[in-house]
Amino acid sequence: MTDPILQLNHVSRRYTSRQGLFGRGLTVHAVDDVSLSVGNGTTVGLVGESGSGKSTTGRMALGFEPPDDGEVLTHGQPVPRAGSPAWRKMRANMQMIYQDPLAALDRRLPILHQVREPLDIHAVGDAKGRTDAALAVLNSVGLGAEHGLRLPHELSGGQRQRAVLARALVTRPELLVCDEPVSALDVSIQAQVVNLLVDLQARLGLSILFISHDLRVVRQISHRIAVMYLGRIVEYGDTDRILGAPAHPYTQALISAVPASGFHRKRILLKGEPPSPSARPSGCAFHPRCPEARAQCAAESPVMREVCDGHHVACHLAIGVANRAWEQT
Repeated sequence: MTDPILQLNHVSRRYTSRQGLFGRGLTVHAVDDVSLSVGNGTTVGLVGESGSGKSTTGRMALGFEPPDDGEVLTHGQPVPRAGSPAWRKMRANMQMIYQDPLAALDRRLPILHQVREPLDIHAVGDAKGRTDAALAVLNSVGLGAEHGLRLPHELSGGQRQRAVLARALVTRPELLVCDEPVSALDVSIQAQVVNLLVDLQARLGLSILFISHDLRVVRQISHRIAVMYLGRIVEYGDTDRILGAPAHPYTQALISAVPASGFHRKRILLKGEPPSPSARPSGCAFHPRCPEARAQCAAESPVMREVCDGHHVACHLAIGVANRAWEQT
């Protein structure tokens, strides 16, 4: 069996923040003991509320930020230190798509120049070959040579995101980490970009870590889903299983909030707001908001366990909640 393209083993990332000018330092657990993998030609959707640690996980996956604990592997080998020659070489094979395409582009340079730039950085071929490759990849994402002559502000939002995607694909990477890549786009344009990603994955064999808070988009593109809450993965498994029969109360609440999701579930209203990562509750971090919480939930932190084939959940009540979820489908 070959190693997965990307593997995160028990990674954690902590930051220190300060309350006021003279306040004491607080440790913020942005990501806490996260493990997941992305296999060849597959998409893993990473979902959760804002502040759950999704983007930090994506940045660690590409080596932009080192984990404080655990390890990040690509093809079974540790991701090199950021800025090192080995890391720069690896980055040609692992690219990121950001949320705001306009912010990701240089507003002073034509699109073709920016799409070709990664080839210039990695010294791939000669000048003409790089330009031809940039034009070819622009065409593959639905943009023509005329779009390559324009500046970013002269393109629509959907066209800018296609240009960002072209720049990421020009080095022919194996892995894309997409951090909320369609959240800034209109719904109709979102569908076009997601369909383009699905098509490109089928043609190029791309592996994708797709970070989003929108379960409708994640459902369309992902083979597997990992649900994050307050820096930890609370549920992980096949997309159909997670969305059809979620075993964690938090996942159930997320799905119930999606209008016209295709799953007829009564809306679950959670109490309060997510706790601060610097003041994580005892036991299960979700228990102050959980409609299913018991005394055990406040006292003991649940471990990730398998409730059925390939479906893992970190919840003391997982079996009972999962069985009720199946009954509702």
